[in-house]
Amino acid sequence: MEPGEIHALLGENGAGKSTLMNVLYGLYQPDEGEILVDGQPLKLKGPSDAIAAGIGMVHQHFMLVPVFTVAENIMLGAEQVKGGLAGFLDRRRARREVAEVSERYNLRVDPDAVIEDLPVGIQQRVEIVKALTRDVDLLILDEPTAVLTPQETEELLTVMRSLKAAGKSIVFITHKLGEVKAIADRITVIRRGKTVGTASPEASRDELAALMVGRSVRLTVDKVPATPGRPVLEVSGLVVDDDRHIRAVDGVDLTVHAGEVLGVAGVQGNGQTELIEAIMGLRPTLAGTVTLDGQPVHGWSTKKVLRAGVGYVPEDRSVDGLVKEFSVAENLVLDIYDRPPFGKGLALKPDAIATSAKERIEQFDVRTSSAEAPVGTLSGGNQQKVIVARELSRPLKLFIAAQPTRGVDVGSIEFIHSRVIRERDVGTAVMVVSSELDEVIGLADRIAVMYRGRVIGIVGPDTPREEIGLLMAGITPDAAPAGGATAPGAAATDGGTAAPAAGGPANEDEA
Repeated sequence: MEPGEIHALLGENGAGKSTLMNVLYGLYQPDEGEILVDGQPLKLKGPSDAIAAGIGMVHQHFMLVPVFTVAENIMLGAEQVKGGLAGFLDRRRARREVAEVSERYNLRVDPDAVIEDLPVGIQQRVEIVKALTRDVDLLILDEPTAVLTPQETEELLTVMRSLKAAGKSIVFITHKLGEVKAIADRITVIRRGKTVGTASPEASRDELAALMVGRSVRLTVDKVPATPGRPVLEVSGLVVDDDRHIRAVDGVDLTVHAGEVLGVAGVQGNGQTELIEAIMGLRPTLAGTVTLDGQPVHGWSTKKVLRAGVGYVPEDRSVDGLVKEFSVAENLVLDIYDRPPFGKGLALKPDAIATSAKERIEQFDVRTSSAEAPVGTLSGGNQQKVIVARELSRPLKLFIAAQPTRGVDVGSIEFIHSRVIRERDVGTAVMVVSSELDEVIGLADRIAVMYRGRVIGIVGPDTPREEIGLLMAGITPDAAPAGGATAPGAAATDGGTAAPAAGGPANEDEA
């Protein structure tokens, strides 16, 4: 790599991208080969050696202490003391370093903010600031956009350009082809632990996808028009608060029919998370009703909702989707471990669990050394495939998927999308919540747009992106209904006319 170069490392989930970079950062020891820095062999016994050689790394799963402040996290591993006195940390100096680096690279971070109170995008900035305070010349970004919203992703790409202009070299690990084409100077593709090719940013998405997966990949969703049936999920007047007791869902009305995909679009933070959690029994409701096949389910436990025939891919797989210390096999039966054929009560049947796990691992192409491996040792994308495999391996009335392909490679995205459409085609009602507008448009038969806790429009997937984008910004057409394309049997507006969200602009003039 050259100074001021952004080198993208592309590959499928489990291809070895993160493992390779962990070797370069000194976390793993290589069995063969060597690392050269400025033409000289480099032996790394640990991350401290890598940092001393000018190599920094921002991991896919952040290495921050949630209850510490930004400045305190920056100090970890490089503590400075006041006047050489042991036990007296120089927090003022740490805050000053954070402020200086933030200003130099346009990374706006409050040194006194507590990590657990910061959104994911700002936490990532903290990781980058932490690396830059060590004066690194090479920065490794491991899947940095996997958990970011589109707006946060754009901000990160801007930061990367500023780092490049300052002469920093960046290894950008990802599987998002659009980001690679937008930011990379060179591209290397690895598959199953081996380099399989190099490419320039001018290469087409199809060419890059084929290099990654080893076959041609369809980047669009194949589906026939839906034939919606009875209403399966009905949400009426739902009101929900967030963790800070601030209104997050403000009178939402929605209907999802058997045999259709309802996509929920919107900039993250407009109530989508709280809406899904309320439906799943993970968050209390303040008003309104939720019914499944005509039966009220609000107030039910999550276990009871799942047992009623609801499949659920949560937004945050680490917190809500998996027990990382459990094996892959155990995670594949988390919601049915106490039911035949896997168990009865507290008595498990290991042979049945192992047999089922082997089948699902093969069917969903989960890259793991063994069904008995802790699921936390898998790459993020393969962890996601474990959740999808678990939820789509039982009969469902309703399938709810929040960010179903977050952190997943193009080949796996193709597979997951095809499974979602297959579930729709067997008559399951499907609700997909995604911050990726292309994903919503590709999968959905109808699109509900949320803004400030309300559904301000329901449109068809053939609606121009610009119009959907305006709805996402809270701008609705004057005197036009928000109902758009509706399913047979659904009310024309299914969520009301395009009234402005609370506090939001009703048209472009007001915006």
